[in-house]
Amino acid sequence: MVDANVYLLERGTITTDINNILEGHTLGSAAESDPETVMVDGPVYNLVIEHPDGTILWDTGSHPDADSGHWPAELYAAFEHTGLRPLEDDLETAGFSVDDIDYVIQTHLHLDHAGGLYAFEGTDTPIFVHERELKFAYYSAKTDAGDEAYLAGDFDRDLDWRIVHGEREQHFADLEFLHLPGHTPGLLGVRLDLEEAGTVILAGDQAYTRENYDDAHPMGGELLWSKRAWTESRRFLADEQRRSDATVLCGHDERDLETIRTEL
Repeated sequence: MVDANVYLLERGTITTDINNILEGHTLGSAAESDPETVMVDGPVYNLVIEHPDGTILWDTGSHPDADSGHWPAELYAAFEHTGLRPLEDDLETAGFSVDDIDYVIQTHLHLDHAGGLYAFEGTDTPIFVHERELKFAYYSAKTDAGDEAYLAGDFDRDLDWRIVHGEREQHFADLEFLHLPGHTPGLLGVRLDLEEAGTVILAGDQAYTRENYDDAHPMGGELLWSKRAWTESRRFLADEQRRSDATVLCGHDERDLETIRTEL
């Protein structure tokens, strides 16, 4: 167990159709052929982990210009992001500066998670990312195939990439990277064994909300690179939780932000 402190960075809110988050949530029927669309809010957040081995930033959030042209118009309309601020400002609110950050962990490189990487361009700050994620991000951004949620302007920069290759890797004391493919090919979870709070697993977008994890309810097809891989990763996480009595935190659930505020 490591004596580390965890600080929450609240990075705004994404509003989207609930069918993107919970597959088949709102379906038409013969009796109701045109059901009303349900829109839901989800927080975007990052974490700063003050660890004995260095100060670590978990994810970098959305680019501050997401609403003014950095994101494609159709994507912004489908996933409206309000409360945008530069990463530097949100770090300052939490009592940190970019220069304080010794390492960055990128769970994946989608536009709402990698948009703050600009702040580390030209620096020697190591950016941890899974090999499969980096390859798929470039494939998606530089060809007509792949996933449109990768923007070259987020990650195609002068960055000090540190590539994670394995299914499990440890680069810091009591902090382990977990490969959790499904939402994307190279999504990285983090298992953190804390002295006071116990074991915490940062699942990121392996589970967008509690329902994805607790009820094994898949995200909508647009948010899954592979449903089969997602299902296997969810089972793996559930096994990890049972073995270590871990607290599992999802990627965009306000209930989990409250857990971070009160328990970490």
